[in-house]
Amino acid sequence: MDQLPATFVQDFHDEASVRKMKYVSFGNTGLMVSKISLGTGTLSKFYGDLGEKEGVKAVHLALKKGINYIDTAPYYGQGRSEEILGQALKDVPRRAYYVATKVGRYELEYDKMFDFSAQKTRASVEKSLALLGVECIDVVQIHDVEFAADLNVIWNETLPTLEALKAEGKLKYIGVSAYPMDPLKKVISGAPGRFDTVLCYCRNTLIDDSLKEYLPFFKANNLAVICASGHGMGLLTNAGPQPWHPAQDQTKQVCREAAEYCKQHGVELGKLAMYHFIQLDGPSTFLSGMQSEELVDINLAAFFNGLTPKEREVLDYLNDRVFPKVNAKNWEGIEVERYWSAMKSTSN
Repeated sequence: MDQLPATFVQDFHDEASVRKMKYVSFGNTGLMVSKISLGTGTLSKFYGDLGEKEGVKAVHLALKKGINYIDTAPYYGQGRSEEILGQALKDVPRRAYYVATKVGRYELEYDKMFDFSAQKTRASVEKSLALLGVECIDVVQIHDVEFAADLNVIWNETLPTLEALKAEGKLKYIGVSAYPMDPLKKVISGAPGRFDTVLCYCRNTLIDDSLKEYLPFFKANNLAVICASGHGMGLLTNAGPQPWHPAQDQTKQVCREAAEYCKQHGVELGKLAMYHFIQLDGPSTFLSGMQSEELVDINLAAFFNGLTPKEREVLDYLNDRVFPKVNAKNWEGIEVERYWSAMKSTSN
């Protein structure tokens, strides 16, 4: 690239890496964001034990290498992700990054997990500002709207509260996220022109390409598309998913077979998944969790260097012989059904 991005800071960034990074228009916001962005759901117990120092180092390396968009949420470690990220950002010039967080999903207990009310939304943004140590959050997203009992609460409480906070200068842009695609389309259609971003996760992977179908709709609504979790929340890595992963057993078994094949050939499945993930045209940025410097290097290598001939050969084999065995490409409905079943039990 001939021109350095607005987020470039002399003596902080690795200029050579920044020049290799691609920066893409972020919907209608006027921002230019790095094609690879940093997800911090991994800065929590959701993905195993994590040392704070290790997490801080990963954030610093990612930013210095040219990543300028970071995503977090109160739900990730019940504030722990925002806390660790805030510690990391203390040593980073504010102009060097854009930070996004979420509202709506909070606790692990089912009866306290979701709250889309106006009061909770305002309190959540205020808490996020304090934990992140910033005066203004670049993007605040409504988290996992498929769990709302009625989308009217999103349109009548959550969204107007975020718009008020935006008018107060506490946030700049408003987004929405979900796993199933139809609720995203519905919530956006019900509030035309009021969302700036949309986050879709696990919908552009080696086993599920359903995001493609919805890109024209998102583009027609002038939304910046954040394409997240090309590793399928750990499913498509040599280490495999965490015990809580909601995918069907057969899907997990096929992905384990893929991981074993990769291990036998000295290849990291996560790198293959990352490479595949970032090939799609349309999204502004590809969001990936990276809780260690090693994972930052692996994911950026997939972008900066592509795949080796051996890695391409392994990927071709998996695409031809292994991944077609998957019966269920997604786990849509499983978590929502589990949630409402639990809520029904607690109310009885």
